[in-house]
Amino acid sequence: MRVVLGVAGGIAAYKACSLLRLLAEAGHDVTVVPTASALRFVGAPTWAALSGKPVSTDVWSDVQDVPHVRLGQEADLVVVAPATADLLARAATGQADDLLTNVLLTARCPVVMAPAMHTEMWDHPATQANVATLSERGVHVVPPAVGRLTGKDTGPGRLPEPEELYAVCERELARSARTSPTAAAPATPVENPAPLADANPGDAALSPSTGPLGDLAGRRVVVSAGGTREPLDPVRFLGNRSSGKQGHALAAAAAGRGAEVTLVTSAPADLPGIDVVAVETALQLREAVHAAAATADVVVMAAAVADFRPASYAATKIKKTHVDGADGSIDESAPVITLVRNPDILAELVQRRGEADSPVIVGFAAETGDAHGTVLEHGRAKLERKGCDVLVVNEVGVDRTFGADDNTVTILRRGSDETVEVGPVSKAAVSAAVWDVVAGLL
Repeated sequence: MRVVLGVAGGIAAYKACSLLRLLAEAGHDVTVVPTASALRFVGAPTWAALSGKPVSTDVWSDVQDVPHVRLGQEADLVVVAPATADLLARAATGQADDLLTNVLLTARCPVVMAPAMHTEMWDHPATQANVATLSERGVHVVPPAVGRLTGKDTGPGRLPEPEELYAVCERELARSARTSPTAAAPATPVENPAPLADANPGDAALSPSTGPLGDLAGRRVVVSAGGTREPLDPVRFLGNRSSGKQGHALAAAAAGRGAEVTLVTSAPADLPGIDVVAVETALQLREAVHAAAATADVVVMAAAVADFRPASYAATKIKKTHVDGADGSIDESAPVITLVRNPDILAELVQRRGEADSPVIVGFAAETGDAHGTVLEHGRAKLERKGCDVLVVNEVGVDRTFGADDNTVTILRRGSDETVEVGPVSKAAVSAAVWDVVAGLL
């Protein structure tokens, strides 16, 4: 597929080198179109070497080939990363003062823009108005990540990781191929894409959305994350391998899309702009989630909640051996630990909302597969049993998913046989796919 990679003049331009490599290694024909300012951060020789093509910023090079028109007309995808506040403003107002803005005007294919700038610039009403204008025209604006910016600043405005942007590009290319009569005639970005003519109405929310940035604005979101710890004595606990990374990524992505987020987590979290509630046990998590869910639009149960806890807590450390009886003999037998079942928080959330179908409830199924079924079969059974709206299914195990920076999931939706396969990609990219599905339901 023919991809135009636009690069605007921001410090995050260096990340576009990795995005270019990912696209090229996937077999795409990539042409890099930087702005003049972008070349102050990454020089033309770097772009030329990585893409295998000459690089130009103006409309006067190779005029005989009319590149300012041809590149946009022939592209299957245009992605701009980073998209600065200046570039967003010029694109929104239809300016054509360099090669990149000309390409954006002539493109009749999906267009992806990934803003990156300081938080104050991102939050400014002018930038938000430009983003809204572009989104209304069908441009897929990828929400900026929340994190460390230039200098000591932190907050929304960080360019998402190249792997996440690559996943968005692949979804847009696949979506274009499905909705276009031919690959050479992709859909226009200036109108909101129509659903497939033969699609079932209930399946629409399962397709990754090109919904506008801020599609969660005004929504209250609750996300649970991490594995619970069930204390046995002052020293020991029963727990699991969950790191909380996926839940934290989901919370950050929701905040980046405009939601007011409460994160209930057992893992350490430093996420600016997010209300973090620290918990340890399943019962603590249950109380915090139910309290926050009372006014929520969406609840995502990404935490790995322990199914069982010790029936009793030993106030002192359980000894390996102890004196047994008056004769002073040593008892070396292992103690018997009685377990009791923890509440099913996901099922309780579904039951409490009654027939209102609010909030939207997303569950996670960490499965290993066994003699009774595959990971996906267990996931479908859990979706049916729990009654949640969306279930994210992934295979887990030692050195798989738990603690890793990437993930592979299958997203299921209640009442539909369709699935969304995601990965292996970063957990940030998985989060984007999950919120695409949820935004469709909202």
